[in-house]
Amino acid sequence: MFNPIKNTKVYEQVIDQIKDMIAEGTLKKGDKLPSERSLVEQLQVSRASIREALRALEVIGLIECKQGEGNYIKTNFEDNLLEPLSIMYRLEGSHPKEIWELRKIIEVEAIGLAAKRINDVQLRALKELLDSFNDDKDEVYNAEIDKQFHYKIAECSGNILIYNILRTVSVLVEDYIKDIRTIILTEQENKEVLIQQHKNMFLAIEKHSSSEGRKAMREHLDFAYAYMEGKM
Repeated sequence: MFNPIKNTKVYEQVIDQIKDMIAEGTLKKGDKLPSERSLVEQLQVSRASIREALRALEVIGLIECKQGEGNYIKTNFEDNLLEPLSIMYRLEGSHPKEIWELRKIIEVEAIGLAAKRINDVQLRALKELLDSFNDDKDEVYNAEIDKQFHYKIAECSGNILIYNILRTVSVLVEDYIKDIRTIILTEQENKEVLIQQHKNMFLAIEKHSSSEGRKAMREHLDFAYAYMEGKM
């Protein structure tokens, strides 16, 4: 299962072996790792090196330690990159335009894939979100529905990398959506415009038209960006 380690930077090599086993499929999501004692025996390294490697793997979000049970490969990785990306964005003094650019790169193609791959259950869930938009609801509610609608499209793309990349920047995206909706909705008639734009995205997906989906998403994101830049 494991190979003995006889070299410098021992804990890094322990990490590499565990990563290799995941890549090979020997270890999968939710699997329990051998005990520290077993790892010491199999890898022929000190317990200190094993513990250092396990701590590092926990910090990067690859494993989780369950008190009294042991160490497990994580089953959910959505938030692993969230904090570093959010901190980096703020420390670098980045501009909201960069969030818009990222969303355009990801979401325009995501809706194209979703139009091809969405199943009936997912389509019904997306329709329920669309129907939840309501002029009588408060803006906090509508902003939440807006966010979930976009996440659902990414999920329906069938590409786990697209979905998880969008989820890892969720805090930035959510703040962007709330801020831009506040700007757009200073003009009351724009509430119906936003609802219609989301309807257009749904209708394109329902027709399984990737080209119309991309067009609808692009128009929606460009509309928001124009308001952000004060061009409308």
